[in-house]
Amino acid sequence: MQPDSQKSPNFPLVSVIIPAYNAEPFIEETVKSVLAQTYPAIEVLVVDDGSQDRTPEIVEKIGKKDSRVQLMKQPNSGVAAARNLGIEKSRGEYIAPIDADDIWYPENIEKQVQCMLEGGAEVGVVYSWTVDLDEKGLLTGGFRSFKIEGDVYVTLICHNFIGNASASLIRRSCLEKVGVYDKTLRERNAQCCEDWDLYLRIAELYQFRAVPEFLIGYRRMYNTMSTNYTTMAKSHSLMLQAAKQRHPEIPDFLHRLSNFLLYLANKSSRNGRDRTTLFWLFQVLKTDCISPLSRSGFYRVLGKNFLNLLSPYWKHQEALDAPVRVEDTPSSENQLIDREVLVESRRQNIELMVTIGNIFHRSISLIVKRKPTNIDTIPQVNISATPPTKAELS
Repeated sequence: MQPDSQKSPNFPLVSVIIPAYNAEPFIEETVKSVLAQTYPAIEVLVVDDGSQDRTPEIVEKIGKKDSRVQLMKQPNSGVAAARNLGIEKSRGEYIAPIDADDIWYPENIEKQVQCMLEGGAEVGVVYSWTVDLDEKGLLTGGFRSFKIEGDVYVTLICHNFIGNASASLIRRSCLEKVGVYDKTLRERNAQCCEDWDLYLRIAELYQFRAVPEFLIGYRRMYNTMSTNYTTMAKSHSLMLQAAKQRHPEIPDFLHRLSNFLLYLANKSSRNGRDRTTLFWLFQVLKTDCISPLSRSGFYRVLGKNFLNLLSPYWKHQEALDAPVRVEDTPSSENQLIDREVLVESRRQNIELMVTIGNIFHRSISLIVKRKPTNIDTIPQVNISATPPTKAELS
């Protein structure tokens, strides 16, 4: 699909939702990456969640130059409430969330909409592949490249293959069926898995499709909510409890297969918190003492952690942690080169991740069966949008 340079009413409107809290260092880059999309029919709703820095001022300045950008404000209420407000005020047929420190590469929305249209009404979520960025916007070498598609519910229970909230395009009518982001997680001091929880609810009724290209830049940050491991673990636990209530027929072993606690251990290790890493490795074994022993990642984190504890001045750096740099100063041109370098240098790893993900998905789908969810028994959620006029899209 090659959109014309001018907006056209023939293209369904995509509502981009950006929750922002004290996002001054990155919000301009994020919004500009959205405005640079090759897909013409977008509106951009930035929801300021009670920021105490220049975030709203920066967005207002961009909005004066580009009418597609709208700024909304709310008292600090959390990322889920901010996204929900944006969805409520949006008008698009599709919802595209992106966090205020992430970026999209230019063809992301175009290719996601194309994939959604080709999949038909049974597809509720389309997701793209992700590369990891550091605080300077340079690639770290990390990536996520799964091509898990179709009925993904049982696989999604134990593995969030999408990886982050910025990688998905969601059909609006899905949210009218299953609801929006669960803002009560923050109220229960369990903010983290709002996007995963929503994906699970959508997966009960709709299929997922993948765009197998690296079109998302996910920024790995330190000293943020993402490093509050206890909060993250609680959020994951509450999400699984809710899923269990909806589908009690799914065996407990599937919930224990989740690698989320190992993810916390690995994240803690990369942040240099060696004793905290040991705690989460212990929690991994406490939850399931068998399957972690078959995962190479468990031994890698454990070995690295012990080496760090025994040799505090020894610095261990994994190959995948090394940034792929072309120049010290990032630019859109350099980022494109970096992605090409990443794909070429990690080609075998990328193909292996795709293959392992597909084998796991097909195996779990054959082993575990769930009862179909009756759409008619789910109450409708009123988030209907007022369609944009032709003048607004032209």
